[in-house]
Order: sequence, then structure tokens, then C-alpha cells
Amino acid sequence: MFWKKEQTNMEAEIIEQKKIIPYILMKYINPESGEIKINLPQNIRKIVLVASGSSYHCARFAVDLLEKFSGIESRAIYSSEFLLKSVIPHDENTLYIFITQSGETSDTIKSVEKVKSLTSLATLCITNNELSTIWKMCDYKVACFAGIEHGIAATKSFTSQMLCLILISLKLVENVHGSEATRSYKESLIHLPIILEKALSRREEIKKLAKILARENNIIITADGISYSLAKEAALKTKETSYKNISAAILGEFMHGHVAVLNNKSTLIYIAVDKISERSVSNLNKIKDDYNPTLLIIGPSDERLKPDYNIHIECENEIQQMFADVLICQQIALEVALKLNRNVDHPKGLHKVVKDNNI
Repeated sequence: MFWKKEQTNMEAEIIEQKKIIPYILMKYINPESGEIKINLPQNIRKIVLVASGSSYHCARFAVDLLEKFSGIESRAIYSSEFLLKSVIPHDENTLYIFITQSGETSDTIKSVEKVKSLTSLATLCITNNELSTIWKMCDYKVACFAGIEHGIAATKSFTSQMLCLILISLKLVENVHGSEATRSYKESLIHLPIILEKALSRREEIKKLAKILARENNIIITADGISYSLAKEAALKTKETSYKNISAAILGEFMHGHVAVLNNKSTLIYIAVDKISERSVSNLNKIKDDYNPTLLIIGPSDERLKPDYNIHIECENEIQQMFADVLICQQIALEVALKLNRNVDHPKGLHKVVKDNNI
């Protein structure tokens, strides 16, 4: 059945991100001292992040970020997998971080219960609902202030969680080195609304690209390092909204056998948040020479590459680039689904727990 709506909830919530991001920054950064106002336990030596779905992709993104900024060993685990583990990390001074938009995700709540029943370690939740079960259960709490999210596909809640995890990462640095140590990153965060506006301004270009992707049966989204979590999230967004069977892969690992799928007519998407490494340039050029897929690079490209399409927003650093890339991917997922006449707000078989965060 043909379906059409003037503006979907998904589109409205993608646009709303440019207002939510500065609100979060206002809530968590002291305007006078510049200090990040998030309460964390002291002497953290290891961090374990537990989540599901898009929240897991945030957790996976945070692992690289936490280790880069604070040097603290970190790992991310799916909530469902965490529940199956016979032994869980229980080293002294370990912080468990649980991420859930609604605060009512059953597997994540059960994971908190498991940690509390087996250890006395500190627990922290990031959620969009300050009245939720998980909020009441955890020792430390961070509200992501996204407001009610009606769209099935997480958009504004995803970037809100991303920002909260960035602020937590920076706070860990501040706890050791003081607020001045994170000043340049905090200043770049203040400019995020401008970056988001630039990403949203590429809508017409994205619509043209979506016409091509909507006809494609074989789409692979690749990335390296911290961008891999963004690739997984981009694939999930498109699966949820268009029902296309899109896969995400680390580019280097994709070259080990998986690359054979490109013998079918394909589009390969590569997501970059920083300068593309020599090895990745070599791999992408080899893919182009051997299989000649349509190549789309989201983020900064390289003069040695010849992509068919490149959507790039100029940014100050990799953190700004992450948000720019996420908004581009969200818009691509939306426009591909609309080209296929999918009901993006009510995909068949999917349901969402919607809770208010009492902004």
C-alpha cells in the first residue's frame, strides 16, 4: 500500500538534534568555570559498557573514545550476551555503564541486576527517562535529554547518548588533569549546532543519492576504528526503515573473504572521521579495481581515491566529524526508505518503548 506523510516523526527528530545538542551542553558544562558537571566515581581503572541496539553502537563508539582520551581500558558488551556470561568483569575500580533510551530495556535492566547481585562495583546509567527502572537502580546517573522519541529508528537519542559519552570521557580527563585539559574539545562541542546545520543542508544531494541506493540490492557499509560503530548504526538505521539487508564491516576484515559479495552489483560505503589510513586507501583502490562497485565516502576522502560520491562536512576535529557523519547517514536511511514508500515511523513488526525525560 502506498504510504505518504508530509513530515515523518523520524524527519522531525533528525532536525530536532540541532536544538537538543546545545541543550545538553548547557546542562552539563559550567558556563563560568568550563567544568563538566557529571558525577563519576574516583580511581576508575576499567570501564564495561552494556547496551542493546543503537545504544550498543554508542557503547562501541565510546570504547575507542574512552581509551583515547583517558587511557582507561574499556569494553562494550551486548546486554543479551552479558546475561549469558558465566563470569563477568569484576576487577576492583571497574565502572559499569548501562545505556538505554527508555530506561526500560529488559535485557539491560537484567544486566544491572546481575552486576549488583555478583559485585559491589559502581554502576552508571545513561538514559532518556529519569523516572525509569534503570535510573532508580544505578549508583550514578546521566540524563541524555532527548525528549520523547516517537520514531522507531533512534536518531536524536543516539546523538544525545553519543554526546553524553563524550562528556563522560572528557570528565575522566578533568578528574585527573583539571578542566583546562579538555578546553579545546569543549570549545569544539559548542560549535556542534553549526556542523549539524551544515549536515542538514545537504538534504537535496542526499535525496538524489537515495534514488540510486533504493534500487541497490547489495550495500555494504565499511569503516575503520571508531567509525566502525557509526557504520553499524548506519546499517541498522537503513534495515529498520527500508528493510534492506545491509551489512557493516571493518574494512580490513572485509578484505578477508567477505569482499567476494562484491561480485554482485554493489554499492560500497566507507565512513571516515579522520584522515583515511594508507592501508584503507590501498584496500579501497583494490576493491575499485577488482570489483568496480559504486563507491560512496561519507566524511573526508583522499586525493588518491576516486569515489563516485563523497558527502563531506568540513569539521574542526574528529568529534565534530562523527556527528556530521551520523546526521548524513540518518538522512540517507530516511530518504532511501521514503523512496521505497516505507512507513518509517511504524516499520512492520517493530515496537518501541517511549518515555518522556521531563525536560
